[in-house]
Amino acid sequence: MKKRLLAVLLAAATVLSLVACGGGGGGASSGGGGGAASSGGGAASSGASSGGGAASSGGSSASTPAGDYKVAMVTDYGDITDQSFNQTTYEAVKDFAEANNIPYKYYKPTNDATSARVQSVELAVAEGYNIIVMPGYAFGGTVVEVAPQYPDVKFIALDVAAGDLLETAVANKGETYSYNPDDYNLADYVDLSNVYCAVYQEELCGYMAGYAAVKLGYTKLGFLGGMAVPAVMRYGYGYVQGVDAASKELGITTELKYVYANQFSGDPDIKAYMDTIYSGGTEIVFASGGGVYTSAVDAAKEVDGAKIIGVDVDQQNTIAIYASGVDTSKELSADDQALIDSYKSLTVTSAMKGLRATTMDTLEDVILNGNWDKYVGKIDTLGLVSGDDPEANYVGLPMASTQFEDGKFSQDDYKALVKSIFDGTVTVSNDISVEPTVTNVNVSYLGNIK
Repeated sequence: MKKRLLAVLLAAATVLSLVACGGGGGGASSGGGGGAASSGGGAASSGASSGGGAASSGGSSASTPAGDYKVAMVTDYGDITDQSFNQTTYEAVKDFAEANNIPYKYYKPTNDATSARVQSVELAVAEGYNIIVMPGYAFGGTVVEVAPQYPDVKFIALDVAAGDLLETAVANKGETYSYNPDDYNLADYVDLSNVYCAVYQEELCGYMAGYAAVKLGYTKLGFLGGMAVPAVMRYGYGYVQGVDAASKELGITTELKYVYANQFSGDPDIKAYMDTIYSGGTEIVFASGGGVYTSAVDAAKEVDGAKIIGVDVDQQNTIAIYASGVDTSKELSADDQALIDSYKSLTVTSAMKGLRATTMDTLEDVILNGNWDKYVGKIDTLGLVSGDDPEANYVGLPMASTQFEDGKFSQDDYKALVKSIFDGTVTVSNDISVEPTVTNVNVSYLGNIK
């Protein structure tokens, strides 16, 4: 009751604030997305406004919704223009809702804190939204806090794993979390009776990225992880396995420097460390972990020919914008766009998770097909669903922006790789308890930078 009253009060306060306030903010999303494109028409329209309190935006004008559903998407702490988790998920919600004449809206928390995300969810519920889509591991604590308070609301949490939920839930019971979810019976700590979580096989797209890099001619590689959490480690260990497999096929020995920043953001200390990595001969770095990629990009810009591998979504444009320093909140001039375009070659490929495909598929099955019972209470691990169409899968490389090269690693070669993983000809381990066994790559595990 207390939660519901707070939500009602928040709704009233925000209505008043939106009369006088407008605008929107940028921001980077952490966690991981990408996937197959889909779009729809419909009568809904979206805008971009945020005010004081728990900001909201992007409403629809649908008049005949499917059933009684209204879909809200809450950003983790960035905005829907972040070209990452938030934007990918919001555009999927928008396209699905408009195509099916369903009301939708997004909410942007006031800051990067569980309390702010909880406040945004409460506001969405108070405004009548009964399906809440939340992208990114940062929502683990939010799910724990709000889901039991609103049993009639369906929560869809993308890239939220058992460990993300347990970190808050264990602390709420006054216990110290071991950071190993296998040490706990999840049901004893977390109520998932109105929650669906989807996580991804990061090791598969990490493998693809490492394999592609070596096939494209890179022999001195690097990995910069944010923190040594399971998702980042699966990316990294998959990458190591892919580098080794391609090296073995080519009959060469490659080198790989593997390090964690011990944080999910870049800073001058991490940039200085990456300076030594690139100046020491490393040609390409897979930067995996929120905003830590910025330090790798800053270092790569200073070394001729140095390259980056993006993560979670197709980061080619995100990295190019960051490298250019162009302020994209303003109207771009021709020179601005040309500068951004000049940095697109910096990103060779990206190891992507299919947040868009997950969002579209889940909303369709839950709302149009009435199959919530297939999802509720589960944490599904999503990976490959097709050996013939890479873009139908929930993990993979971007077909449009990967720097494929005939005679080295072409689109057909990539499709063959995906097929071989799908049919089991190639196996990729998801074991992060031990470092991968390799034969043709010399890996230097360098620990944490900070």
